[in-house]
Amino acid sequence: MTVPISVTVNGRAHELEVEPRMLLVHLLREELNLTGTHVGCDTSQCGACTVIVDGSSAKSCTVLAVQADGGSITTIEGLSAEGEMHPLQQAFWDEHGLQCGYCTPGMIMSGVDLLERHPDPSDDDIRRGLDGNLCRCTGYEHIINAVKSAAGGAE
Repeated sequence: MTVPISVTVNGRAHELEVEPRMLLVHLLREELNLTGTHVGCDTSQCGACTVIVDGSSAKSCTVLAVQADGGSITTIEGLSAEGEMHPLQQAFWDEHGLQCGYCTPGMIMSGVDLLERHPDPSDDDIRRGLDGNLCRCTGYEHIINAVKSAAGGAE
């Protein structure tokens, strides 16, 4: 049995038939071929699958695709405009906020949500805003510096 849904992903409308149990992360990766959204843990612990759903960050491994019906989703692929990186993507590059890159899409999407809500965050605000996103490489300082830089608060 499948269920019809319509979603707008990165500004593009999609009409799809999905199984009721399909997770949003699998819809994005397998049906729409948007593989920048990573599956890291399958338990909603790591945040590698974070996307923006209707203006708020969400771990796409915790959202059923049918729950996104009628919604607007932005993935890491939808951040760049006309070949230019989003300011937070550029800041991650400039501040060395990534190493292996596996957590990076989720970190950036959580950071985008944070900066939308708090354009001038403190270090503690950044730490709280990225809580739930795990990185096993950087030690987080470069990630915090990247978010600060994108907010205009680089030292």
